Amino acid sequence: MPIAKISFKQQMLKAREEAIVQTVNRLLAEKGFEAMTVDEVAAHVGIAKASLYKHFSSKEELAAAAMVLVMRRAQAFIKALPDHAPALDNLKAVVRWTLEVKLAGDMPSLPSQNSTLRATLMANKDYMDGLMEVSDRLGGWIESAQAKGQLNPDLPAIAILYTFFARACDPVLEFLKMGGLYQDAQIVEMVLGTCFEGINAR
Repeated sequence: MPIAKISFKQQMLKAREEAIVQTVNRLLAEKGFEAMTVDEVAAHVGIAKASLYKHFSSKEELAAAAMVLVMRRAQAFIKALPDHAPALDNLKAVVRWTLEVKLAGDMPSLPSQNSTLRATLMANKDYMDGLMEVSDRLGGWIESAQAKGQLNPDLPAIAILYTFFARACDPVLEFLKMGGLYQDAQIVEMVLGTCFEGINAR
């Protein structure tokens, strides 16, 4: 059965939508959901606010699209990791990837507990399905690493999982970068070390 060709108009709309989502992603990373405005999204993309609303009906929907994009990137990264690799190596790879994406300014800040975006995300099937898939995969690796004594077996796996998720909004990265004393790769290794090895003297 032949694949239907996408019209030029549809291609242009898709390209504009991708530009909007990328812009929202960057603004969410820079200033967070509460401070971001629809006006500045439209201005950055170079379109009228009315045109923006043809693609996304609200600020929450805009932000949710950016969060779904990052979630899909995370899912793709996790799927590409080798199945035969040790669980701890895969966990470190995911946290390293998260830190690198955040340092590059491509990680949207997670919404606060009482944010209207939080409710939108909870109702977004693509986001929640992605979150469940990522959580299940990481949770399995955490339990495997705990069984081998590589991660503290006395901690609930969920506490370790949320500690890893917290790296996606860790302000330590920005503080170290602002100081100008370290390269991004050094910052990633430092934060990775404190995450997996703690700060006790060895």
